[in-house]
Parts: sequence; C-alpha cells; structure tokens
Amino acid sequence: MDGIVRQGLSRRQGVLVLLLGCLLLLLATRGAAREQPALLRPAPRGDAGLSVMTYNVEGLPWPARFGRGAALARIGERLAALRAAGAQPRIVLLQEAFSDDAKAIRTASGYPYAAVGPDSAPAGPSALSPVDSAFAAEASFLKGERSGKLLDSGLVILSDYPILSVRRAAFPATACAGFDCLANKGMVMAVVTVPGGPGPIAVVNLHLNSKRASGVAIERADAAFGQQVAALDRFLAANHVPGMPMIVGGDFNIGRSATRRVMVMEVLARHHGAMPADALSACTGACRDGLSADAREARRRAKDWQFLIPGAAADLAVRRIATPFGREADGSMLSDHVGYTAYLTMAATDPV
Repeated sequence: MDGIVRQGLSRRQGVLVLLLGCLLLLLATRGAAREQPALLRPAPRGDAGLSVMTYNVEGLPWPARFGRGAALARIGERLAALRAAGAQPRIVLLQEAFSDDAKAIRTASGYPYAAVGPDSAPAGPSALSPVDSAFAAEASFLKGERSGKLLDSGLVILSDYPILSVRRAAFPATACAGFDCLANKGMVMAVVTVPGGPGPIAVVNLHLNSKRASGVAIERADAAFGQQVAALDRFLAANHVPGMPMIVGGDFNIGRSATRRVMVMEVLARHHGAMPADALSACTGACRDGLSADAREARRRAKDWQFLIPGAAADLAVRRIATPFGREADGSMLSDHVGYTAYLTMAATDPV
C-alpha cells in the first residue's frame, strides 16, 4: 500500500511540475510579446523611403555614468532587430556615443555607411570678441572648463544610403560652459544620396551645451550656447550647398528656454529664408496617427529636434513619427532621452 501511495504521489508531482513549466513558458512568451510589440513588425507600406531617427543614447563613460553597458547593447540589438524586420530608420543621428559600449552600436546595428563627429582634438584658436574674451577669462577649473577635452564629440551618423561627403567641426574651445567643456562638442554633416529621390540631402547632427546639467549658472550656460549657435551659423554657411534640402537634428538642449529657441530658429531661418518646420510639431497636425505618448514627451522636453529645410528642387514633409526607443513595458528607458524616427516624403517640386 505504501508503495502504491508513493507511486501515485510521484506521478502527481510529475504532472504538477509539467503544468508549472508550461505555465512559466506561457508567461515568459507573453512577457516578451509585451516588451516589444511593434519592433519586429514591418513598417507600413509606403514607409520604405527616407526616415531619420535622432537619439541621445546616454553613452557617458565612468565615472559620469555606471552600468550603462547592458542598455547600450540592447539599443544596438534593437536596431539590428528592426533591420531584420525591414523596419529600421534609414538614417540615424546618435549623440553622446562616448563610451566603447556606445560606439559598438554602430557595428551591432548593421548600417553600411557612417560618419563621425570631431574627435577629442580641440578646435584651433579663433578671434574672440571682448565679450567672449571676458567669458573665457572666467572659466572654472572645478567645473571642468580648464581641463581640456577628455572626450570626443560623441556624434555619429549611420546611414543605409551612400554618404557622398562629410564635413565636421568642433565648437571653438572657449565656446562651452561647465562640465560640457570636457567633451569636444560640435557638428557633423553628411551629404547622403536617397535612392529614388530628386537629389541628395544634407543631414547635420549636433549637440549643444546643456543648461543645469553643465553645473554652472544658467546665464553662463546660455552664453556658451549662443557662441555655439554662432558657430553652427558659420558651419552651415561654409558647407551647406544652397538649394540642397537639409535636416538639422540632434540634441539642441533648448528645453523651455525661449531665448535658446529664438537663437536656433534665427540661424536656421537665414539658411532657409523662413522659419523651418520641426518634425514633431509638423506631425501634430499633418500625420494621420498623430503623436504617441513617447513622441509627445520628446516634444514637451524640447531637447531632441529635427528641423526640416526644403531645397530648391525638393520638398520635405512628415508622414509619420515612430518611437522605437521610448518607455519599455516596465516603464524604464534605455536612455534618458526618447529616440524618435521621422518618416519623410522627399518630393520633387514643380519647376517654375
């Protein structure tokens, strides 16, 4: 009798273990489906044309950040998964790709073409106005303003389309404030040929001085920001071919500052002839699906922008905004920024 009871219990235990295993497998499968419901879904029909993503990946090295390796690896893996599904953004603008883990995104994502921003070599000396000279004289060693450039620009442009030419420039060595001075921030422009388009397009990636994160007074951070925007003006004047459509994107660190926004818009207007549209605002009224919660959050924070400057022979219009890098299923994020993609129409204009 005892043997029969023990045999019955053994069978029951085996069945319970089997059922428990099936339940755990089912829960794991459902969890994985919730985590990335849209990432492996091919882009809607008609989204095979120009698409541009901007993403600050928070790739700061130790000791500024700890334990970023896993999240940065997942960013590269997700871009590769999007590629496998035929849903990858055709052009990607990365900021803060400083660490080795952040730079590895370029290889993991599988883009055949790339352009990087300025390295850690500071820009050569430039003529300073009396105001700029006074600004430079007040540089603080404790805030990192006299330590030299310890990092490169952290800027990367990835592209599925051939890159015809690259131009890059660091901001003047004195055009920075606070801890931002430790990185050699600047600009990089890639002229990209778009298959089936009316001509090439210029894509600019940049990262401007932060505000409170710089560790100095807002007035000083804004003064450095103004010098950097002036450098952007000179960079565009020297490198942008008049009449070529252009996208100027990246981490502008504008935020809620009306002063900063006016500075940027005035410079871009000089190279456009009018105030340019930005992708998120343009999509608010023009896109059929509107903006997701993550896209609305990016627009509210007003740090990450894509300004659209049509060319003499091509218009640029936003069809859709996607956020492959926003809130995860558990509410966490892979970076402290949202990475969003603008799907664009690049159509030839009617000849006059």
